[in-house]
Amino acid sequence: MENIDIRPTANTPLISFNADTGKLKIKGRSIPEDPSEFYERVFHWLERYFSETNQDTELEFQLEYANSGSSKYILELLRDLQQYASAGKNIRVIWCYELDDESIEELGEHYRNTVNLPFELRGIKEEEEEEDEEEF
Repeated sequence: MENIDIRPTANTPLISFNADTGKLKIKGRSIPEDPSEFYERVFHWLERYFSETNQDTELEFQLEYANSGSSKYILELLRDLQQYASAGKNIRVIWCYELDDESIEELGEHYRNTVNLPFELRGIKEEEEEEDEEEF
């Protein structure tokens, strides 16, 4: 199965999903004009991915900002993951937020309390975020 790699723009986040490792990452600003169109590619890829694998899967979010349209689709994505987990898939969510970014932290807390998934909130320093960018 092919990976999905969508480069970030000023309005859309990096989407980097590696089918071989089970490491999935969404990082950056999520304010697309049409969140449905942007996130549908992700939903379709995940549906195919989970139909073809039983490996452990880790989805890491590292968002700077998400508008209300994006927040809706992220919640839908998490609910889909919850369904895959209920069907026996081993899925873990890591929600990263900058230590001084209360709004992204609270959004992560909201999602953690809304879905039934292993869900880690991880505060990071800005330097850690910059080091992480070098990986991509």
